[in-house]
Amino acid sequence: MKANIWKECLHDKQLTIFPLFYNSDRPDSIAAGIMEGKIAIFVDGSPFAILAPAVFADFLQSAEDYYQSFVYSSIIRILRYICLAICMLAPAIYVALTTFHQDMIPTVLLLSLSAQREGVPFPAFVEAMIMEVVFEILREAGLRMPRTVGQAVSIVGSIVIGQAAVEANIVSAVMVIVVAITAISSFVIPSYTFAIPIRILRFAFIGIAAMFGVYGLTVGILMLFVHLNGLHSFGVPYLSPFANYKSSEQRDAILRFPYRTKKHRKN
Repeated sequence: MKANIWKECLHDKQLTIFPLFYNSDRPDSIAAGIMEGKIAIFVDGSPFAILAPAVFADFLQSAEDYYQSFVYSSIIRILRYICLAICMLAPAIYVALTTFHQDMIPTVLLLSLSAQREGVPFPAFVEAMIMEVVFEILREAGLRMPRTVGQAVSIVGSIVIGQAAVEANIVSAVMVIVVAITAISSFVIPSYTFAIPIRILRFAFIGIAAMFGVYGLTVGILMLFVHLNGLHSFGVPYLSPFANYKSSEQRDAILRFPYRTKKHRKN
């Protein structure tokens, strides 16, 4: 709690839902950040330390990346970026395609989707919102309950509610699959504080897709990149080293190069 108070006090006037500080309770993560030239803030009575500045790429990296082969770590990092896109855009793309752009769906798949949606009284947008809200309720319930009980509630609740909703023709089976893939992809993101704004944006993109289709979704993604490009953490661009391109830092951005290729620390 004290660490969060410090973060709010140090936060500048940038209006954003994305975290501009990286907090962790792992000594190796904090030590690695200090070695990269970052500032570590320790708060008395808090198990978490704060690292600043924090950029977009930091929240998709994990300490385990440096304990494994650079080939495996690079593949896992690419997978995280793919899961990030799935978590944020998969339901919105499904809503946009089934609502406005049926001609972009292959004929066989379109016939299968039409057969599954037969008898469902709600449009795709309402389906997506119902399932996403239900899953968020199950997720928060699982976090607030004891660990053993919470896992059982999340798993059993998801299976029972999903199956019952399909059999009652409230939602289609494809929507349950899309929401399930989206939910699983959200757990791949290493930082919980970074996963929260992605979950919020998922609802926003679903609404945009329901109103404007793929075109509105494309504009929304561009606006998101513009917003991220305008953010700074302690004077460092949030999309660094991608937008503020630095060739010396590309060896530990998306891909993790071997240690022998790293001759300079991050600035």
